[in-house]
Amino acid sequence: MANAIDRELIRSLFLKNVPLMDVRAPIEFEQGAFPNAVNQPLMNDQERHEVGTRYKQAGQDAAIKLGNKLVSGEIKAQRIAQWKRFAEQHPDGYLYCFRGGLRSRTAQQWLKEQGIELPLVNGGYKAMRRVLIDELQQGIELSNFVILGGKTGTGKTWLLKELSHSIDLEELANHRGSSFGRFPNGQPSQINFENTLAILLMRLRAGGAHRFWLEDEGRMIGSLCLPQSLRDKMTEAPLVMLEEDLDYRINVILKDYVIDLYACYERYLADNPIKDDAQDFSKPAFEMFSDYLLNSLERVKKRLGGECYQSINRLMSAALNEQQSSGSVAQHKLWIEALLTSYYDPMYDYQLEKKQERVVFRGNSHQILANQNKILDMS
Repeated sequence: MANAIDRELIRSLFLKNVPLMDVRAPIEFEQGAFPNAVNQPLMNDQERHEVGTRYKQAGQDAAIKLGNKLVSGEIKAQRIAQWKRFAEQHPDGYLYCFRGGLRSRTAQQWLKEQGIELPLVNGGYKAMRRVLIDELQQGIELSNFVILGGKTGTGKTWLLKELSHSIDLEELANHRGSSFGRFPNGQPSQINFENTLAILLMRLRAGGAHRFWLEDEGRMIGSLCLPQSLRDKMTEAPLVMLEEDLDYRINVILKDYVIDLYACYERYLADNPIKDDAQDFSKPAFEMFSDYLLNSLERVKKRLGGECYQSINRLMSAALNEQQSSGSVAQHKLWIEALLTSYYDPMYDYQLEKKQERVVFRGNSHQILANQNKILDMS
């Protein structure tokens, strides 16, 4: 019964987006955490390493003694002050460590000595992760999906945001799902991607939804793997084809991969300036953006073939030079059209041949929006 109550508590923490204080070490938090959690560690990475080594060499009592020595005095006071701020800002919050053991109980006790009560999650991160794994598996099994397909540049991601009960897997993965799909701030860990997806699906289902739109994806989105059970259902689900003309698609790519992405690099480097080792200056956003485009093209060089690659590379380089000198992005349309017609379109046509029997609707974004409920009822 206690386990069942804990499971329901954990579900409610995620459904209600309750603030969580994770007292594990930063390295543990980076490997896997929850979107509603902040890291306020009892021990930093080095302290945790030393205590772990002492535990292996001399046992638990010696490890606890060393931990109390390392986290004492001003260090202890600073960490308690951080926990107090969290508790005061989030009176409904909870705290946890890896298994809900010594670290979380220690933090809870030190707070209690300051007159603050902050409940902990029994079983800690491990139990919460287990609940999310189970919820994700169950949510996938009990849900129906409609897959939104279409050639590169049709604006599938734009349309997905307009559709009811949609799940944007690329947004969760922070990647557009192609060789050109990387963002400067990188992707979450595989665990964080799965945790966020599990929580989103749980919340949507708790709200009564059981049919969902997904964009057509491969097995991987960047470096992240889709859960196999989800991938299996996606390959059998009804397919809706978004169809737009070439000019429209070129402009979508121009906005997403040139205009908006360059702005993304500017924002990123404003917050995270990168210093060159040889010279003391911040690497310009445009230089990083140019490297990104040219390196992305390099990644598909073998598939393009040498002559085609060289032609598109020249067009891209010329467009980047023009953008840097005048601010105009018009020349980018030339390499975008060449890449779509010589690479992405033939590849998509080949892949679509294997999926034709699953296609239940074709149309532009306005037609799909007007018929979305009818399409969902078919799933």
